[in-house]
Amino acid sequence: MSTPNGHVSGLDKPASSAPPSPVFTAGQFTPEEIRKLTAELEMPFAPSVVEWRVTNTSNNGKRGQLMPYADPRAYSDRLNSLVTPAGWTRAYAVQTSAVVQRDKNRGPAAKVLVTCDLTIIGVGSKSGTGEEWSDNENALTAADAQSFKRACSCVGLGRYLYDIAGEWMDLDQHKRPKKKPKLPAWATPEGWARGLRANERGEPHSGDSPGNGHAGNGAAASNGANGNHRNLAAEIEQMEQKIGKRMYRGLLKRVARVWSPRKIYDAGIGASVLAQMQSAARGFERLHAACTRFKPEALHTFYRTLDAPTPTEIEDMKTLKRVVLALEKEADTISATN
Repeated sequence: MSTPNGHVSGLDKPASSAPPSPVFTAGQFTPEEIRKLTAELEMPFAPSVVEWRVTNTSNNGKRGQLMPYADPRAYSDRLNSLVTPAGWTRAYAVQTSAVVQRDKNRGPAAKVLVTCDLTIIGVGSKSGTGEEWSDNENALTAADAQSFKRACSCVGLGRYLYDIAGEWMDLDQHKRPKKKPKLPAWATPEGWARGLRANERGEPHSGDSPGNGHAGNGAAASNGANGNHRNLAAEIEQMEQKIGKRMYRGLLKRVARVWSPRKIYDAGIGASVLAQMQSAARGFERLHAACTRFKPEALHTFYRTLDAPTPTEIEDMKTLKRVVLALEKEADTISATN
C-alpha cells in the first residue's frame, strides 16, 4: 500500500527478525510493489519458528542428517502480515491412487495426493502438490501441508529452506538430535538483509559433514572419497538431459531430499539417486519407442483418454511405468487389429 510520500509502507526499512509490517491492498499492485512484495516473501523466517527433522541416518544409527522446515502457520502468518487475510486464498483438490502392496515389510496402502492452488489477489496464482501414504493416520494433514508449502515456494516464500544442505548431528537412543543445529548466517533475516546467500557451488557449510572423519554411510572420509562424490554428482547432473527436468527434480527431492546433487553427502544415497535416474532413462526410451508406433492424432487421443501427463510432465517412476505399459499395450492392440 503506497503512503502519501510515494514509498511502499515498511518495505524501504532494513529487514529484521520481526514479522514483516507492510500491508498491500489487493488488486492495486504496481510492478515496483510486486518486486518489493516478492523480496519480503523471500526473506527467511525467524530462527525461532524453524524446526528440524532427521531425514538420513548413519549405518550405526548414532548420527543423523537434520533438515530444516517451518510449520504451515509460519507461511500463513507471513502472507497475512503482507497482504492481510483478505489478500490471498488457497484451494485444495484431493485424490487417492489405487491401493498397492509396497513391500513385504509394509502393508497395502494408497497414495493421498493433494494439490494446493495459492492465489495472491492482484499478483497471480501458483500450485503445489503433496503426497503421503494412506496408512499414515495423518496422511491428509501431511499432504495438505506439503502442497501448501510447495505452492508458497513458487512465489519465493520458504524457498530458501531448499538450499540448506542440512547438518549431521549426534542422535540419542530415541533417534532424536542431542542438540539443535545452527542455521547458516545467510538463512536468517539479518544475514539475508546484509546480502548473504546460499553457496552457489553447493558445497557444505561448516558442520554439514557427518564429522568424526566419517561419511554419512559410516565409511571413512578421504580426498579420494571427495573426488568420487564430485564424479557421482557430475553423473547425476548429466541425467537431466536424458530424463527431463520434471523427473530429474522429482527424483532428487524424493530420494535425497535435495535440489542439487552437489548437496548429497552420502555416497549410498547418491548411488541410489543415480540408479533410479538410469532406470527412468530406460523407461523414457521405451516410452519414446512406443510413441513412434502411433500416429500423432492417435497419440493425442490416447493421452487425453488415459488422463496421463505428457513425457515432459512426468515426474515420478510410478507414473512413468503406468504410461509406458499402457502405451505399449495399446500399440500392441492396434498392431494386432491391423
